[in-house]
Amino acid sequence: MKEVLAAVTVGLERVELRRFPLPDVGDDDALLSIEAAGVCGSDFPFYAGLRSGPPRVQGHENVGRILAIGKEAARRWNVGVGSRVAVEEFIPCWSCPMCRTGNYRLCDRSDPLSTHDALRYGDTGIDVAPALWGGYAEVQYLHPNSLVYPIAEHVPPEAGPLFIPISNGIRWVREVGQLPPGGSVVVIGPGQHGLGCVIGARESGASLIIVLGLARDKRRLDVARALGADATIVADREDAAARVRALTGGEMADLVVDVTPGTTKPLHLAATLARKLGTVILAGGKHEPLDDFDTMEIYRKELTLRGVRGHDVRSVVPAIKLIESGKYDLEPLMTHRYMLNEVQRALETIGGRGDADAIHLTVLPVTA
Repeated sequence: MKEVLAAVTVGLERVELRRFPLPDVGDDDALLSIEAAGVCGSDFPFYAGLRSGPPRVQGHENVGRILAIGKEAARRWNVGVGSRVAVEEFIPCWSCPMCRTGNYRLCDRSDPLSTHDALRYGDTGIDVAPALWGGYAEVQYLHPNSLVYPIAEHVPPEAGPLFIPISNGIRWVREVGQLPPGGSVVVIGPGQHGLGCVIGARESGASLIIVLGLARDKRRLDVARALGADATIVADREDAAARVRALTGGEMADLVVDVTPGTTKPLHLAATLARKLGTVILAGGKHEPLDDFDTMEIYRKELTLRGVRGHDVRSVVPAIKLIESGKYDLEPLMTHRYMLNEVQRALETIGGRGDADAIHLTVLPVTA
């Protein structure tokens, strides 16, 4: 192989197939032969023009096999050619205060005000050599600071990328949300990350898991119940606050996780559904200002409001182990598969404008 085929998001709602030279590998880096790349809702804003920047190979939920690797990288990651691995999207600098305290997802390099160049898989432009920074390609470059995790051979390629939404759910519910033993959780938004929160809540010992969606989310709500949700609420047909009050015996929820993307409207509902001294987690990227939000619910109940951004090693490792264990039937989540020449359709779908009934989408490194 001398060239690599990749799908490049080049501008507003436009994706092109391009070929790039296969990068050379030094002592400290590697190349990953992509098996599957998950499609995340956070891929859509750049495609839709809500975020700006140079053309890029998107895709950051990536699983594949080591194609080539330097001696030092092999020692550090304890892998070799042919090893099957999952790769986090974050590329820490390991020298800033955030990285040194284990909060590498907030690495100062990725701060828009930083003087350093930001590096992140699926979010770095093709103007940064060697261009192959995303999973919507046959091969992805692995920077020396990559976070690489072995993943078992028996895991289907399309299931591997689910380590991202599941690890997000584990971290948001257990680590950040601090769900108390036997606590109650409301998840607003039954997409892939909301369903990851259902798994995270079940693994954290929740006694009551409630998932809110809309009438059009029937398939997702069915999957939520199959994964362990105790109740689902169709928010555009029911009084969500009344249902949660009834289900919790009037106490409301210990933890509310808002995973809805693109709109701030559910945030007021989240505060309404939380109990006194409860916690509200803001997990969905809104990409719009917060207008007309009544802060009295936060004040009156003494709520804790926390934003979250992704996962870390403390949640990624258990997520991969859960996938490998087969404890949960993840097949219903894997709804759509696309080839490299169909990446634009995949992005349209994750943005709610393409194929119907989508939950988790996967791009495979093949073409028609």
